[in-house]
This record gives sequence, structure tokens and C-alpha cells, in this order.
Amino acid sequence: MTTQGLYDIIDPRFSSKIVGNAQLDELYSGCRWAEGPVWFGDHGCLYFSDIPNERVMRYLPEDNTISLYLKPSNYANGHTRDCQGRLVSCEHGPRRVTRTELDGTITVLADQYAGKRLNSPNDVVVKSDGSIWFTDPSYGILSDYEGYRSPEEQPCRGVYRIDGQTGEVTLVAGDFIQPNGLAFSPDESLLYIAESGFGADGKAPRTLRVFDVAEGRLHNGRVFAVIEDGRPDGFRVDSDGWVWCSSEIGIEVFDPAGVRTGKIHIGQRVANLEFGGPRRNRLFITATRSLYSLYVNAGPARRP
Repeated sequence: MTTQGLYDIIDPRFSSKIVGNAQLDELYSGCRWAEGPVWFGDHGCLYFSDIPNERVMRYLPEDNTISLYLKPSNYANGHTRDCQGRLVSCEHGPRRVTRTELDGTITVLADQYAGKRLNSPNDVVVKSDGSIWFTDPSYGILSDYEGYRSPEEQPCRGVYRIDGQTGEVTLVAGDFIQPNGLAFSPDESLLYIAESGFGADGKAPRTLRVFDVAEGRLHNGRVFAVIEDGRPDGFRVDSDGWVWCSSEIGIEVFDPAGVRTGKIHIGQRVANLEFGGPRRNRLFITATRSLYSLYVNAGPARRP
């Protein structure tokens, strides 16, 4: 392994993914827990959550400004865009997944399963067939800091799918210890899911798991990678199928076979990340109190 400034280069192939003279820019500091970055190319901006402050912020690269987009935000956490370009959000407060319509009205996509309330939907992705996939750990109901302290009504082990046509909610995986971030491979044949909790023995698995996807179901679940530096949270998959995953010290990067190729040192615990900018080669990073960005030689698996 060699270290070059921000980077630990574990595998020489990682060098092709980085821009050697690019700087890590802190764009904003003042969040209590920054999360859920999502790039809107047609708006020319990035939206991201500040969960405990119950707000969604907006960053405009054109003039390098940060402004308030939404408050109160219902303790919104993860966001994505659907196939029509609408914002889809996970809200801890009302314990639901919502869609913001083009006229600004809110549609509730899921707030219960099998007659019981969800816990606190955390992160969300949309497949090209219109289906919406989300994780439901209990972080937003553990205290009054990121939501409202409440008892669990679902086991905090579930990953769910919302049918894009019927709206039916189905449980697609139920054996996680606090499922967290999730993302599809470029061809959508695989779904990666982060496991971020602690087991009954007090130990955290610190794993990214991967599943084959077929006909709206998950099959053949297995460990894709183990995070060295703390537990995983949010992550992204690039157009080559490489996985860029959050960690305690920054970002760990894996090739499609799960081989760790490099690390990026951020200086704060990273919650999530997003490829954005006009060329989608700017990595936006939400890390504890701050929003950072870094230019890289990579782009997103999909361009909604």
C-alpha cells in the first residue's frame, strides 16, 4: 500500500479512479448529521439532509452557495430520484417513504407493512422498472434526536420493495442487523446492501452484502466486502461497477469482485456520497457536520 495525500492506494488500479491534484473541498459546515445527498442535474444543484436540525439543504455549484430548501423536513434522511425525475425521500418523523410531485405535493408511498408502522426508513433507490427499494432500521426511533422516540413495530432487519405499478409493499430481505445504504449494479442484476448494526454479541458485522435480483426478488445473498474502518452507511456504485462506501475515516473503494483497492481520508465519519456536477465526476460527500466534494475519474452507474 502507498499513501498519496488523501489516498491510500492498496491496488494500483485505484490510481486510475483518482485525480492526483484534485483537492478535498469543504463546502459547508454546520450540520448535526449530514446525510442523503442527491444530485439534480436539471436544477443544477445538490440536495442533502441535516437530520437532527430537521432540514434539507441545497448546494448550487454555479455560485458555490448553500441555502435552506426545506424545513421542517420530517427528519428526512436518504433521497433519490425516480424515473420521472421526482424526489423520493425517507422520513424518520412520520416513518414513511414519500414522493414529491412536480407540483410540490407529497405522495406517501409506504408507511406500513403487514398492518404495522415502519420503523424509520433510511435509504432508498429506484430501479429502471419504477420499483422503489428501501431499508428500514430503527435509528430514527431510538431517541428524539433524529426523529421521535418510539417502540419498534417491525423487526429492524428489513429491506422492502414498492411495486412501481401497484404500489404494493413487499419484504425482500429480513435477516439484516440494521440495514442501511443500498445501491444497484450498473445493469441492475445485483443489489448491494450495507449492514450497520450490532449483533446480540455486541459485535458489528461491518459488511456489504450483495444479492442477485430477479423478478422483483432477491436471491443468493452473500458477503461482498467487509469494511475495515468502522461500520458502513451509505454508498454508491460507479459506471464500472466499483463500490464507493462510507466508513469511519472516509471512503473505502472496492472493485466489482469485492477487492479493496483504495481509501479516501475525509477527516470525519462519512454518512453518504453522490456523484454529481455537470459531468457527474464530482463526488459529493456528507460527513458528520459537513458537506465535502472531490473530483474523481468516475461517474454514477445510472444518470437519472
